[in-house]
Amino acid sequence: KIESVHPLKSCDNPCYADDNTLPASVVAMVYYFTSRCGKYTLYMGKDKYENEELIAYGLPCDVWFHVDDLSSAHVYLRLVEGTPIGDIPEEVLLDCCSLVKANSIAGCKKSSVYVIYTYWKNLKKTADMVEGQVSYHRPQNVRRVLVEKNNPIVNALNKTKVWREPDLYMDKQEYERNIIENEKARRRAEAKSKRVEAEEAKRIRDAPILDKAFDGEKLPQRTEVADTFDDFF
Repeated sequence: KIESVHPLKSCDNPCYADDNTLPASVVAMVYYFTSRCGKYTLYMGKDKYENEELIAYGLPCDVWFHVDDLSSAHVYLRLVEGTPIGDIPEEVLLDCCSLVKANSIAGCKKSSVYVIYTYWKNLKKTADMVEGQVSYHRPQNVRRVLVEKNNPIVNALNKTKVWREPDLYMDKQEYERNIIENEKARRRAEAKSKRVEAEEAKRIRDAPILDKAFDGEKLPQRTEVADTFDDFF
């Protein structure tokens, strides 16, 4: 179980209202961090009240981190779309694990803890679950790693911390619109490429016909041209 407060309205979308309509907006207090390499964004809710919204409105490219068997913050790593979870750099993985350990009341007191992580889309929420409880669509896809206390890493991450109040619902809607537009653009480019290939194939097929037409016109031989030139004089 993962402690939080807001009950979920639907097992398909945790933030469905009672009448199964999506809210116009969901504003949450979120802390954002920059990885030590400067290439990745980590984020987590300001407190336990934000956990449910983060569960509901994560993105498919997000990776979720939590201390195993202990209460802790929900830390997310935003990957580039399509990046395999196994390709997370070791340094960035250590950043995420160290941050989630430091934000566990019990975990931060221990010299080491196990941290679990998986894609956000692997999180499963059903109607019978208590507040903050989650399971997984595919438990075999949950990874587990041992992490030791590392204050220098946590201190470096905290120096990049920024507090924002994003509209999680609108952000997700924009993300999904971009996915749709990118897919439309990909299909248009693919269709154009196929048209060009078809036109080129047709040109190649028609080329012998044109060559044959020219072969039927017999051009005067060089000797014939020379004789004609002599006759003129």
